[in-house]
Amino acid sequence: MADDPFRGNGDPSSAPVGVALQRMRVEKGITGKELGALVRMSQSKISRIENSHGPVSPSDVGRLARALDAPPAVVAQLVERAELARNRVTDMRTSAGSVSTMQRTVERTEADVSEFRVFQPDVVMGLAQTDDYARAILEAAHEIRKAVFPDAARVAIPEAVSARVRRQIVLEDPDRRFYFLLTESVLGKQVVPPDLMLAQIARLRRLAARPNVTLKVIPADAKWTLPHVHGFELLDDKDVVIDIYNTSIDATGREDVALYRYVFDRLDESATSEVGPILERYRRHYLDLID
Repeated sequence: MADDPFRGNGDPSSAPVGVALQRMRVEKGITGKELGALVRMSQSKISRIENSHGPVSPSDVGRLARALDAPPAVVAQLVERAELARNRVTDMRTSAGSVSTMQRTVERTEADVSEFRVFQPDVVMGLAQTDDYARAILEAAHEIRKAVFPDAARVAIPEAVSARVRRQIVLEDPDRRFYFLLTESVLGKQVVPPDLMLAQIARLRRLAARPNVTLKVIPADAKWTLPHVHGFELLDDKDVVIDIYNTSIDATGREDVALYRYVFDRLDESATSEVGPILERYRRHYLDLID
């Protein structure tokens, strides 16, 4: 076991935590699968940690380091570095103008999440979108990027839609919980033609009936609690993803996550879980537009 897992080319103190853990594992002579069995963690999760794909939980870092027989001082240093890394705000862009790469990045971030809290004041959240609704949203995002990156390929749209829909597979896992919070104005925005909005309303109705999904709507006449500044997604109360026009921001600091959990809970106070009548009202609205 090497005394300094952070050693390497350049500044030794600059080596990422994942790299240090990988070096320790290799020097111990065990595979990622074997390490996973020791700490009851999937091999894919260990791979993501070692390759710095997404935020790393300090507690996971501590478990791995101790399983690799790291001295207490090294464990403490690794955990401290992981904690410091979590206090950063990360730009999730991986390639200019690419909406498909962004979807894959978000998919990796969500991979090991058990509890999702999502607030959207303007559009239906990605996990609840139909294919057609998702296509319209992603085409709009592509249009914005193309204004700055004229060579951005439109061919990325189908791939982005596929990635977004693939993310929705997590809804099938009964051990995961989803808390979806929408403003009523979302339902009135005709993002797609009326017949396709009917399909989106129907999907929301089906999701609301799932035992692992709680869908709430903030009625238009609800008592105001906090401003609806932007949408966000809280992941296991450890990570918050915020969508803005040019990217998604990933914040993992304790204070940032605690702030957004507070915001979510305050917004939730003005929401209703009796969404059936509201959805029915907008279903009739879009039927009238077709007639």
